[in-house]
Amino acid sequence: MAWNEPGPNRDPWNQGPGGGKRGGDGPPDLDELLRRLKARLGGKGPRPPSGGASSGLPKGLIGLGIVVIAVLWLLTGFYVVDEQERGVVMRFGAYSRTTPPGWGWHAPWPIETKELVNVTQVRQVNDRATMLTKDENIVDVELTVQYRVSSAEQYLFSVDDPDMTLRQATKSAVRETVGRSEMDFILTEGRQAVADRTKQLLQDRLDAYKCGLIVTEVNLQQAQPPEAVQSAFADAIKAREDQQRVKNEAEAYANDRLPRARGAAARQLEEAQAYRDQVVARAEGDASRFSQLVTEYRKAPKVTRDRMYLDTMTTVLSGTSKVLIDTKPGSNQMLYLPLEQLMKAVPKTDEAPDYSMPQGMAGRNGTSQQLLPPDPARTRDRGR
Repeated sequence: MAWNEPGPNRDPWNQGPGGGKRGGDGPPDLDELLRRLKARLGGKGPRPPSGGASSGLPKGLIGLGIVVIAVLWLLTGFYVVDEQERGVVMRFGAYSRTTPPGWGWHAPWPIETKELVNVTQVRQVNDRATMLTKDENIVDVELTVQYRVSSAEQYLFSVDDPDMTLRQATKSAVRETVGRSEMDFILTEGRQAVADRTKQLLQDRLDAYKCGLIVTEVNLQQAQPPEAVQSAFADAIKAREDQQRVKNEAEAYANDRLPRARGAAARQLEEAQAYRDQVVARAEGDASRFSQLVTEYRKAPKVTRDRMYLDTMTTVLSGTSKVLIDTKPGSNQMLYLPLEQLMKAVPKTDEAPDYSMPQGMAGRNGTSQQLLPPDPARTRDRGR
């Protein structure tokens, strides 16, 4: 039978006897449906109508929700700090503590908050500017500063912007260093010294500001004169290099000539000393020879004169190729002269003649004495 056919208990909204229908043709009771739903959720049976309808959730469900929310809130306080980082915990915005790498926990927001700071990362700042040197010259300087965080709490709380502070301090330090140095020193051998001095000044100022930064390296990338005067400065550098080269060549020449001059002077001194000893020895020999001749002459004057004459003529005529023949007048004799043999018998001019004393003219000690020729160096005109 269809639901719209007439008859008892055929209304689709009919709940049966006591079903709570308000009339044969009225809508269902919504309040009753709500009470049944609340009763099922709460695990209890339907409440009597006299108790009234309840608008709140069960107390057990509310407590469970509060516990879950509290646990989730506490779990938000766990965090992990990497090996290259340090964790800074702030309590109501003020510094509380610094945590090492690893797991950490802080009271959840809004009681405590954390900030992670990388303390091993090497950061870099470049600066390039035109500066005035001590000798009132202008130089373009470009340098690079490498740094890292040394104190996480100082980096976060001491200065508003530590990186910007380091940039400004770098400009000040490099200008102070360049202003105390001359241009030639900066462009040549003083590049490393300028970088070291800048690093020291920069670190002192960062420590005074308590920035929590440490400077690891300062590199002077470039130092040169301005573009407008680079050609003139290049000429000046070339002239300076030429000066140094000529100076080095002069020193090398001096180092070569001085030892030679000292050697020549020492040789002349030795030669002079040897000449002195030779002259003294020869003079002593001549004196001894003369004394011996006098003694022999007193014993046999004629023999001594003849012997001295013959020795002298032998000495004079031994170096000539002439042949002297003593013949009697009127004699007609043909002589054969072996000129080839005579020429061979002539001693060479560079060979010293024998000035030994003839036999029979021995010295007092019985030994033969050598008759030395006169020394030409002892004549008065030897200096001419």
